[in-house]
This record gives sequence, C-alpha cells and structure tokens, in this order.
Amino acid sequence: MTTAFLDLSVVLYHPDPELLARSLDTIAAAADRLAEAAGVQTRLWIIDNGAPKGSDLASNPFRLLLDRYAEAGRSPVTLIAGHGNVGYGSGHNLAIRRGDAPYHLILNYDILLEPDALLAGWRYMEAHPRTVLLTPKVFGPSGEQEFLCKRRPTVLDLGLRAFAPAAVKRLFAKRLNRYEMRDVTGDDVVTGLEQVSGAFMLFRRDALTRLGGFDDGYFLYFEDFDLSRRAMALGEIAYVPDVRMVHFGGKAARKGSAHIRMFARSALRFFNTHGWRLV
Repeated sequence: MTTAFLDLSVVLYHPDPELLARSLDTIAAAADRLAEAAGVQTRLWIIDNGAPKGSDLASNPFRLLLDRYAEAGRSPVTLIAGHGNVGYGSGHNLAIRRGDAPYHLILNYDILLEPDALLAGWRYMEAHPRTVLLTPKVFGPSGEQEFLCKRRPTVLDLGLRAFAPAAVKRLFAKRLNRYEMRDVTGDDVVTGLEQVSGAFMLFRRDALTRLGGFDDGYFLYFEDFDLSRRAMALGEIAYVPDVRMVHFGGKAARKGSAHIRMFARSALRFFNTHGWRLV
C-alpha cells in the first residue's frame, strides 16, 4: 500500500524562537493525529529567508530545532536556506516546486494548529474534489475569532483597515465587517470565497501547479490575495470551521515605514492586475 503524503511549507524571517518552537510542536501534534487517523505522513519544508545568501545549512541557527522535530519520530524536515530574503511567496515557491504530494499546505510560522486541524482539512479536501483551496477558522491569542477571509477590496477598504485610527474604523464598522466577511464566516462551511489569508492555505497540488504558485512579483503583502483570486478560476475556495488555528500576526501599519511602503507597492500591483475599485 502506497503511503499518502501532505507537503507543508513554512517561511521564516528572523522569527521569535519561542513562538517557532511552539508552532512546530503543534504542527507535530497535528501531523501525528493525521498519521494515526488517516495513515497520511507529512513532509515539512522550512524556508529560512533570514539566512545570509550563500550561507551553509549546517550552521543555520534553526538546525538544532528542526533536528529535534525530526528525531521525535516524525517525517524528516527539509531546510532551505542560503538564497537570501526573496520574499514570502517566493520563499514558499522554493518548496512548492520541490514537492509532489496531492496537497500542499502554505503556513505562517506565527500560528498554533489545533490537534485535528490537518486531519479535518485532509478529510474535507478528499470529500470535496471541486475544492482547490481551503482556509480555516482562525482565533487570536486571546481567543477572539479573527476574520481572514475577505471580499474583493476597494482602495478605501484597505486604507481604512490598515491605517485608520480606531475612532474612524468605528464609523465604518459595518463596511469593514462586510469586507472581512463577518456576516458569514462563523460555524458553517462557506464556499465561493474570493480571497483568503496566506497564514494557512491548503491547496490541491494539481491546482497549485497549474497556477505556478505565488507570483514572484510580490515581495510581501497581497501575494495571498492574488493567488486566491487566480485559484477561483480552477474550482471552489472553502472556509471550513472544523479546521482551526491560533494566529499571532500583526498589521502592516504597526511594523514601520518600510512595511507601509511594501504594502503600498504590493497593493498597486494587485489593483493593476485584478482591476481598480476606489470606493
């Protein structure tokens, strides 16, 4: 009997070591559950965008942590480093182009998976062949739900959400809630989505291959929205609340002027590609 596999890639750029260790522990627990219940093995790819170009894998600061993960009896971890900081999507592409499992999970490092997350995602994809991309129910560190599925944005939506002060956001709360799909992404499966977060994207391999992975023209921000919108042409994008995780991510405006500039450049590329909507 042939062993089934799930490929999983995580991109790092100077991560918090403690959070990375916790994240790997939850990935390992979810991988164990998937193997026990469905006989599916995981293959984990770690892409270190923070390692200097040309650096040696043996001296990578995450080598010991990844070896510990592998020695616990899970599938070996493949570390990709020495290519420099090529950006979030391009980093994942390095693993996507090497993998060949029927499904590929694109994942942030700043997440904690629930133990049944991989199993629930695998089972849904197996039962729904029209689904090419799955997104989970996401919670913040304090237990509140985060709404990472989005409707097609306007320039006003993005500006309000990323940069407006709290008082202004309250004035546009109804509009922003609709943009974040708070009206539908609760405890029921939702299909026909347009845009989902790159923090967790479970793809059907053949669709991801046809799409060519992420657009390398995006360095950071909007690469997930672009990939989502292109995936719509190949099948359904589904929100599946039985797949759950905790997310520790932050907003671009909180990270300084360099991130704001990257956000703006990527937004320009996104609207030029997918059409402008101002308000």
